[in-house]
Amino acid sequence: MSDLVQRASEFATSAHKRINHRRKYSKQPYTVHLQAVAGLVASVTEDQEMIAAAWLHDTVEDTPVTLEDIEAKFGPGVAKLVDALTDISKPGDGNRLIRKEIDRQHTAGAPARAKTVKLADLIDNCTDISRNDPRFARIYLEEMSALLEVLKEGDSALYQQARELQVTNAAKLGLDIKLITTPPLEDDPAERDLSFSRGRIKRLFSETFTAQDIAEPLLSFDTGKNSFEVLPVIRARKLEVASVQQYGKARGYVRMLDLEGGTCGDHLRPFSRGQVTSGNSSLTDVIQILSRHEYCFITLLGEIVGVISRNDINKPVVRMWLFGIITIIEMDLSRMLQTTYPNDSWQEILSENRLEKARELRQERLRRKQSCDLLDCLQLSDKAQILIRDPAFLDQLGFDSRRTAKKVVKDLESLRNHLAHAQDIVAYDWAQIVLITRRVDSIGTQ
Repeated sequence: MSDLVQRASEFATSAHKRINHRRKYSKQPYTVHLQAVAGLVASVTEDQEMIAAAWLHDTVEDTPVTLEDIEAKFGPGVAKLVDALTDISKPGDGNRLIRKEIDRQHTAGAPARAKTVKLADLIDNCTDISRNDPRFARIYLEEMSALLEVLKEGDSALYQQARELQVTNAAKLGLDIKLITTPPLEDDPAERDLSFSRGRIKRLFSETFTAQDIAEPLLSFDTGKNSFEVLPVIRARKLEVASVQQYGKARGYVRMLDLEGGTCGDHLRPFSRGQVTSGNSSLTDVIQILSRHEYCFITLLGEIVGVISRNDINKPVVRMWLFGIITIIEMDLSRMLQTTYPNDSWQEILSENRLEKARELRQERLRRKQSCDLLDCLQLSDKAQILIRDPAFLDQLGFDSRRTAKKVVKDLESLRNHLAHAQDIVAYDWAQIVLITRRVDSIGTQ
């Protein structure tokens, strides 16, 4: 194993381990999948960048790592491959079908080397999903069919293996691969960690707050502008980046850290299709972009005029937005408890210690002439703990185990506490912020 591949495997393993990322069905560490994909790629090529990219192919989508982090640690060659392997669609682009087509077109334009890695990824995922989730396999096999149409430039051996695997698994499920049709797209419990009030969330948290509410104005300089002239201007405005234009049109951007001589054009970084969005885009879209890139660029009337960095997620507007989402989650848990355990019958399940805490809080509120029920005095974690004791609710809430449920609820309470005490939520809770906002993606209407 070369130094590059060794570093990539260690980096990817660590990144996924930090968020306790596991395979959905087997609950094995996610490294099992990464190793399988890298092994398939290594079986058909000695290209070390490709093998490294195989290890790293999910880090940008699934962990706090950005494409810029990949480039800094593994070079532009590996970063280009990982970029091609990272989906670019956003929740605001539409339903699953629309987003998958956007991502398919992105894959279609990928270099052949990246397509080989994607084939290896499909092979391992197809085996896992078909064996463990026949219902979702119907959807996955059709999406795989569409992807294979744009992956023919990848390694021929892996392409053949992927195609045969698809047909074989379809036959095992009693499906004719040519006749597979996508069933109505329902909310997959695995796509939700908590129950959302869909209609309310959709209106209040996908439309009310937008990218333009938190974007910072973007300075612009010509490609021929000297870096030493630009640097103090950017620094004085306390910005990290500026756009670079040629013939009056923005062509890319420069980072303040890169301006060490030469012209702006010498340090130009092109805008990625996946990191530019309109000012009217939801904060969900913004956070999705920032989960992949250091910066999200904002357009107005077709022109790139603003920029958002992860640090901007600490702004009051976003904090209110996130706090509102958590509040709605807790309200939904209360509603579920009232329906399932009428007349406060949930008291039989809660520990005496936690029950006493709720009673004390209720007495204090009543003393202050505040009308409330005992249920109103439960902590969010108490409500969740009661519900997840029932396997049916555990499944309904989208958890694969009580252990996972407890961790998600703990992280959710941590985020809420940091929001309430004005602490840096990006530094402490970025993974949980991405998780919550991705769940808004699946919201429909009730």
